Amino acid sequence: MIGDEAEFTALFASAWPRLFRATYAVAGDRELAEDALQSAFAKAWAAWPKVVAADDRLAYLRRMAINEALARHRRSWTRREVATATPPDGSLPDPTTALSGSDATWQAVAALPPRQRAVVVLRYYEDLTEREIADILGCRPGTVKSQAAAALATLRLRLADPEGSTR
Repeated sequence: MIGDEAEFTALFASAWPRLFRATYAVAGDRELAEDALQSAFAKAWAAWPKVVAADDRLAYLRRMAINEALARHRRSWTRREVATATPPDGSLPDPTTALSGSDATWQAVAALPPRQRAVVVLRYYEDLTEREIADILGCRPGTVKSQAAAALATLRLRLADPEGSTR
């Protein structure tokens, strides 16, 4: 069990920043992303033999985290934790700096519906194939294509006309 714990800790340390950025981009909210990723890692530890047996552990964790973030969006009744005045130890670098809230593109992506946002983030930020995205989201590649097309059409409109007015 000690070897498993060391292996899990190493995976956690190496995967957290990248998975957090992707989960944050999908969730659109820092606290929601942290909660989703923490739940995914907790579930991964509980199912550690399955994670170890996976061909790609990072892909396995990514799927868990993205699905957890999307599930939390569906549960509107979920009570959110209240932030404290003093954040916990910030020894890790802030992974959200790459996703600046002032960037018009990220603001437009954040305004997309959750599934479309997930497709855009996984395709263009994580550089996954349609098949990989379909596996993560539990849908068909055709659904990924249609969600991506709808998202890109919306982004083109919003970024061409930041006011959001229609033509």
